Amino acid sequence: MKNTILIVEDETAIREMLTFSLMQTGYIVLQAKTALEALKILEDVSPDMAIIDWGLPQVSGLELVERIREDEVIADMPIIMLTAKAQEEDKVKGLETGVDDYMTKPVSIKELQARIKAQLRRLGGFKKTHAITVGPIKMDLDAHTIVIADEELKLSITEFNLLKLFMKTPNKLLSREQILNHVWGRNSFVELRTVDVHILRLRKSLKKYKLDRMLQTVRGAGYKFCIEE
Repeated sequence: MKNTILIVEDETAIREMLTFSLMQTGYIVLQAKTALEALKILEDVSPDMAIIDWGLPQVSGLELVERIREDEVIADMPIIMLTAKAQEEDKVKGLETGVDDYMTKPVSIKELQARIKAQLRRLGGFKKTHAITVGPIKMDLDAHTIVIADEELKLSITEFNLLKLFMKTPNKLLSREQILNHVWGRNSFVELRTVDVHILRLRKSLKKYKLDRMLQTVRGAGYKFCIEE
């Protein structure tokens, strides 16, 4: 599966050059000129990585990084920051904010490609073991297991990823489009009603534990995973 990279850069020439180079290498590339455009994209898609320019208009790249790190769905996404700021204190500030890597302009495409591969390797093989717990549901993301009342719940890969999205965003309303893009990918050709089918399957699996009510339908809007008191 191809990795998806979001480029957030207000300078058209740089953005297009990076996009062309990365697409030539085989990546799927999404583009944004501003932080606000990027946040709009991130409402619907979870890229594998983001390349963000520090000096964006209105909302800076550093502020965008802070918002990403506060979002439970995309908080772990690797970020490489591009900037003209070469001072040590600027680099430290960026790293402390949550940037994973830092490159000063002008950027070497070969070096950027190497750093992207290094970050994706880290993402794929060297993340710490972590789990999500919502109510009585415990999900181990690395072992790909779900335990409820000391019993393992068996789900398909799609239902697992669907439940993972809901557990990462408890009590948050998600539209069918958002669910489709986060679970199947923005470039998929899956119909919206497919979301409803998988929601029904997930509810059926949770019903055994009397937890199907946690997955609520908001008529005309989407779905919400509600934490039971």
